[in-house]
Amino acid sequence: IPDGGGWRAHGREAGKTYAQKRARIGYDYVHAAVDDHSRLAYAEIHADEKADTCAGFLTRTAAFFAAHGIDRIERVITDNAWTYRKSTAFRQAVAELGAGQRFIRPHCPWTNGKVERFNRTLQTEWAYRQVFTSNTER
Repeated sequence: IPDGGGWRAHGREAGKTYAQKRARIGYDYVHAAVDDHSRLAYAEIHADEKADTCAGFLTRTAAFFAAHGIDRIERVITDNAWTYRKSTAFRQAVAELGAGQRFIRPHCPWTNGKVERFNRTLQTEWAYRQVFTSNTER
């Protein structure tokens, strides 16, 4: 969100120049994980979806779950993004947990329904609940 607010604060006409459209201002990536058994959720906001970011997120997720009594992660189920499927860093993070890695079927987000529902809840109850004037305020 640019300082002073984005299109939710100023309407869709704000940021119509070509340079402003290409800047991708306002794009953050919410990385989320949900434990299948307990439904405990963990999320972080990052500026990208790069391999090292995703691997670090998975490591911090495991530490968060361990602090809440979930000592062992058996499987990590993700979508088919390049970072999860091809990156060495993410595969190594999964291996360090002693977990298996599975992927949802392409174009079938309901296969990962718990995380998808958590993302929807974040959108309606946090991200778009009110108008924010900056990322820090959000």
